Amino acid sequence: MSRANTRAIVAELQRLLPNAHAPYSGVHVSAAVETTDGRLYYGVNVENAAYPQGVCAEASAISVAVTQGPTVIRRVYVASSLPEQVWPCGGCRQKIFEFSQAGCEIVAIGPNGELATRTIEQLLPLGFRLDPAKAPRV
Repeated sequence: MSRANTRAIVAELQRLLPNAHAPYSGVHVSAAVETTDGRLYYGVNVENAAYPQGVCAEASAISVAVTQGPTVIRRVYVASSLPEQVWPCGGCRQKIFEFSQAGCEIVAIGPNGELATRTIEQLLPLGFRLDPAKAPRV
């Protein structure tokens, strides 16, 4: 991950924060998923009065990627309006785990652009994937 590319991603995530729909928590989150082909897909959190029907930023970005075709994530970037770095929630950790290969990096971005990185295995040590050979066929 190049520094210039990372700076551009951080800037875009910060630009997207106001687009989040967070009238209940007041916490705006933006995320980018980088797929193995190097493309980036962005999303923001969208809260809903019929809790828990909202969508996390990470899930939003994953949905955009899958809609466009790519299904394997290499890296996830997360920024928020909080005064500290934020990490994906448990549900998003499982979604990331399911759509990534071993070693997928999660990059938490602080309010001043500071970065912290963990692998998905560090954040979700016992995540699970469906064995495609055992998936139901329709």
